[in-house]
Amino acid sequence: MLTIDRERALARTYDRILSAWQEFDTARDHEPPISTALQELLEEPLPEHGVDVTEAIDDAVLALNSSLAQARPRYLAYVGSSGLDIGAIGDLLAHSYDPNLALHAGAASRIEDQTLQWLGAFVGYPVAAGSFTSGGTISNITALAAARVARFPDSRVHGLAGPVAIYCSADAHYSITRAAELLGLGSSAVRAVPVDINRRLDVGLLRSLLQEDGRRGVTPLAVVGTAGTTLTGAIDPLADIADLCASHGVWFHVDGAYGLPAASVRGDLFAGLSQADSVTVDAHKWMFVPKACGVLMVRDAQVLQSAFGHETSYLPGATNPVDSTLEYSRPLRALKLWLALRVHGADDFRLTISHTIDLAQQVATQARQRGGWTVGPMGELSIAILRRDGVDNAALVRALQEDGRVFVSHARIAEETWIRPCFTNPRTTASDALSLLDVAEEIAAGMPRV
Repeated sequence: MLTIDRERALARTYDRILSAWQEFDTARDHEPPISTALQELLEEPLPEHGVDVTEAIDDAVLALNSSLAQARPRYLAYVGSSGLDIGAIGDLLAHSYDPNLALHAGAASRIEDQTLQWLGAFVGYPVAAGSFTSGGTISNITALAAARVARFPDSRVHGLAGPVAIYCSADAHYSITRAAELLGLGSSAVRAVPVDINRRLDVGLLRSLLQEDGRRGVTPLAVVGTAGTTLTGAIDPLADIADLCASHGVWFHVDGAYGLPAASVRGDLFAGLSQADSVTVDAHKWMFVPKACGVLMVRDAQVLQSAFGHETSYLPGATNPVDSTLEYSRPLRALKLWLALRVHGADDFRLTISHTIDLAQQVATQARQRGGWTVGPMGELSIAILRRDGVDNAALVRALQEDGRVFVSHARIAEETWIRPCFTNPRTTASDALSLLDVAEEIAAGMPRV
């Protein structure tokens, strides 16, 4: 029962994965449609009897090859992960051994702890504790849950007796609002602070909001500084926010899900990071490993124990790792990053991050030189903000996605739609990046003028 021919299964998997990795080094000229045969396969009812393992593996590869793969070098949408080869191997190993990090899992727990320390050293954050999560949303919810208990120690038992507020940039990720909703604060507790001309949180307006809420009897729970917004890559003025939080006794959280790895090469842009009470980063974004590999780090280990510690009759010992995490059962997500850092070294990561930042600047520079393009409010990371003059750019983005040679997403800024390539893939070359302009110009030439 539930056995397979392991040698044949691994041999077929090896062949298919090696072929995929080799294909990922070059771009496809289109996105293949779902074939009739595959469509029929994906509509089949529950199988009562199995098929040969190699047939099932081949079907899975066929389906994946007919999917949008962020590992491909011209996938420039959203903030993609690139499925770093060694990271994929890490996932295979971790899922084969399948340790559960809810409990002390021997060396597996030590790997998570060591990787947290490595990541803290890489970005310049004095990490005392933390965990690997499914992504930025869970990391941010965890951090704000800790902030709630730090401010109101009895809130786990009695809830909150009065109004509170969380402050963040108007361009902050929606997960902050989701956290407020799930923590019972309500979305109305989130204060979206207007941004300045560079799309950074306006600290003067933040100060005014804190003072106004204080007069109204609203307790400030936390301020969230974004270290690289999803929209443009803007980095909030973290040092100024940290000083303001210190003067008001407010928890300072940094959401660095996308941009924080750039602190390894542009530490000046992240001044004040070390003063944050909590920090999040998604290693499956700009650290290149496969999803899911979110990370939460805190300066004080006790805050997580206070927020999540509990007693049960079925767990051994006085405390377990689950007493510091929102999740219960957790896989060894850290292994893929641990392996990647061991195999490539921190310096290789810095070089690759710098390379992707350069790609965004090259695209913006080339767009200005070519003419017929407008470059928008870019941050200093790996996102470019562009508009093709004279055409409907929302329609142009849709046409680019349908064309399939370059896959890109849009950004809505000041009621206008912009083309927003984001470079987080070590496989992406300058030629791949600049192909966006070539393909967009070709498609735009056939569109109505506006």
